[in-house]
Amino acid sequence: MKMYQMATKENFFFFLYFLRTMESYKVRLILTEQDIRKLSLDAKPKNVEELKIKIKEKCDLQYDFNVMYEDSDFDNAFCNLEDIGDLPASRATVKVIPLLVTASTTSMSDDSCVSNDTVIMPTDSSSTRHNPWPEIFEIPDFSVDVEFRLRQSNLQYLRDQTYLSVTRDMKHSILEKLAETIYKFDAYPNNERINSVALALINKHPCLKEQGSPDGCSSWKHSLKFKMGNYRTKLRKAGCVEVGVNGGKTGGPGMAAKGLKRPKRSEVNYLPEHPEGQNGDSLEAVRQLLVEEMRKVNPSGTFIASKMDLTFSMRRHEIVDAETPVKTLMERWPALFTERQVSTYSYSFFDHEKLHSV
Repeated sequence: MKMYQMATKENFFFFLYFLRTMESYKVRLILTEQDIRKLSLDAKPKNVEELKIKIKEKCDLQYDFNVMYEDSDFDNAFCNLEDIGDLPASRATVKVIPLLVTASTTSMSDDSCVSNDTVIMPTDSSSTRHNPWPEIFEIPDFSVDVEFRLRQSNLQYLRDQTYLSVTRDMKHSILEKLAETIYKFDAYPNNERINSVALALINKHPCLKEQGSPDGCSSWKHSLKFKMGNYRTKLRKAGCVEVGVNGGKTGGPGMAAKGLKRPKRSEVNYLPEHPEGQNGDSLEAVRQLLVEEMRKVNPSGTFIASKMDLTFSMRRHEIVDAETPVKTLMERWPALFTERQVSTYSYSFFDHEKLHSV
């Protein structure tokens, strides 16, 4: 009898689960061409707004969007979803279209304004400098032989305050590595940053302190300034755009010449190289696609964000090197003057920690 009751209960719960499964509403959700998800809703939404809310909750979306659906009347071509009754009874394929708010929409009435608090952050690219200047500069490891000599000399210095007599080859190796590390943060470091590197060097390796120097590193500062100038010259000859733009400008190594094009305080990604595998022609083709996309009634925010990130180096070249007028930029890069891209641009271009400290 008990076995029969248990079997009956199991059948009953299975039946309830089956009914609930039958009542659930299946949605094939297309976020991007590479991100397509399957959603299971408790029931078919009562209206389009409810569907949007459920999509936001399920996918944790932080931006506003419109919804399109596959219309069977037109061979499953996508159409804007205005009435929830247009969706099939049990399952549907819908597509999310992020809203892109242009500067002209700010004049709209409060009832028709669309929230634009979300910024689509650019993806990482090997062509941009994403590292702001560190609060404490970390001295890198040098070659094995240099590290060995420094280790032994530091121990000797702790015992009897003996300073290391640095050979020419050893000094060249140390300065070369420091210049390479400094360039990752700043191609044109000012005196303050050069001083911080020199102080960090003698703090980590006290055997490199200089006798008779007020701070123990005056010669290292001077050598680092000239080394950065030589390092930029080497990169310029190799075709590096960021330093190549200043080729032929007068001024001593490490010194700012009049009209020198270099980042101001808080600026990063000043004049990056093109992304790997891209050149001027391929990026120009992408730019034309962006112009065509902006002519649409509802341009794709995802498409705009990804292609604007890809062409960042091209725009910087036009702005810094070619000094393109604003009117021409507005014609060539209409997406650049949307509210969302202005916000995204500031995150790509500025070191916000430094900016807020000004």
